[in-house]
Amino acid sequence: MSMAPARAPWYRRALHALRCSLKLRMVLVFLLLAMAMSFTFISGAQKAFSVGWREAARPLLMDYVDRLAAEVSGGGGVPSTERARAITQRLPLTIDITGPQVNWRSHPEQERPRWLRDRPRGFGREDAGDGDGAGWGDDQDWQQLLQRTTADGHRIEFGLNEAAFERRPKLIGYTLTALLVLTLLAYLYVRRLLRPLDDIRQGALRFGAGEFGQPIPVRHPKGPDELGELAATINTMGQDIHQMLEAQRALLLAISHELRSPLTRARLNTELLPETEEIAPQREALLRDLSEMARLISDLLESERLAGRHAALHREPTDAAALAREVIDELAATQPAAQGIALHAASGLPAIALDRIRVRLLLRNLLGNALRHGGGAAQPVELHVRPWAVGHGIELEVRDHGPGVPDDQLPHLGQPFFRPDTARTRSAGGVGLGLYLCRLVAQAHGGTFSVRNARPGLAVTVVLPGAT
Repeated sequence: MSMAPARAPWYRRALHALRCSLKLRMVLVFLLLAMAMSFTFISGAQKAFSVGWREAARPLLMDYVDRLAAEVSGGGGVPSTERARAITQRLPLTIDITGPQVNWRSHPEQERPRWLRDRPRGFGREDAGDGDGAGWGDDQDWQQLLQRTTADGHRIEFGLNEAAFERRPKLIGYTLTALLVLTLLAYLYVRRLLRPLDDIRQGALRFGAGEFGQPIPVRHPKGPDELGELAATINTMGQDIHQMLEAQRALLLAISHELRSPLTRARLNTELLPETEEIAPQREALLRDLSEMARLISDLLESERLAGRHAALHREPTDAAALAREVIDELAATQPAAQGIALHAASGLPAIALDRIRVRLLLRNLLGNALRHGGGAAQPVELHVRPWAVGHGIELEVRDHGPGVPDDQLPHLGQPFFRPDTARTRSAGGVGLGLYLCRLVAQAHGGTFSVRNARPGLAVTVVLPGAT
């Protein structure tokens, strides 16, 4: 029973997405830059605003606290809790009264202010003379600001009412929401700016697949930006490549057509030679070479037809197993080694719409290639015909038991005129068009072509979906 691959943790997926996404990295850079600028601006503004603030605010605060203390004590008498309560209802303050007659706290549920419990950072002696206005002096100076003692020995302490700032979490939530919205808007804007990159990538993939009919769209063609200029340059490059490929294809087709007539005349003249014992060997050798040249020209013409954007296929209901048996019998009539090909066809294969001529060419090339490179092995060449596992179609696999192909050359199999082992192919024949034609036939049917080392031997798998 196959186990599903373990899914990577979310943070690894996030890091991978960040590394692979230019949009996310740009938004992250913008956010970090905005945070750094905000921190620098706020810190600088605070420093600039605090210069001289202590000296300017101290007398105002002391005078205001004196007035509040006088109002609570009624001008120097016993502090009145009613007047103190009226002040706390009017202002966001806390008042603590301790003394011989009155001990009262306006907000007993709140702790005493931090600056009255201990010596907080920035309010201690170490900041008394720092010169930057960040502190208010030592504890005695702070007590002079917010504490008053009446004539009858009562001490009145003033502080801030924390309940008045209960909206702070909501404000923080609103701020975070605004930041998230701004981040989302920045990401959408960056995504819109970089959308031409997606179009360029898709266009490059189309050009790489040989589809030059649809150019890359250029935003604002009259006044394009840098990405628009890049898209226009790639379109020009694609048109140049398309023209070169078409010129090469036209030249190849013209040469192939022109070679057919002299080859036909040469074959006719060779067949008219007298069949004497001295001339017969040279005559047979010439006929074999001419047949090989004619087959090469036919393969070139067929490859150019199949390599076109719209390869014309003549599909008809086909029994793949019966077609495979016919190809094996045809090969066996000319190659005795083909009689040992082992055909493994699944039972109950449905008839699917295929181009019989092209599939016959595919099977003949695959089996011929396997016989050339693995026919001398102890085990026979195998041909497997089975239904496609993921859809309506068939899967063909041809395997030999020869020496195989170096792993680094496997990706190049199926390219025109590629021969992985020159010593081997020179002795066995072939010019490197057989597997190329097989790949074109598979692609024309909308299928796939893959090659792997079966150890021993080489296995070529072709998937041919049925017509929809």
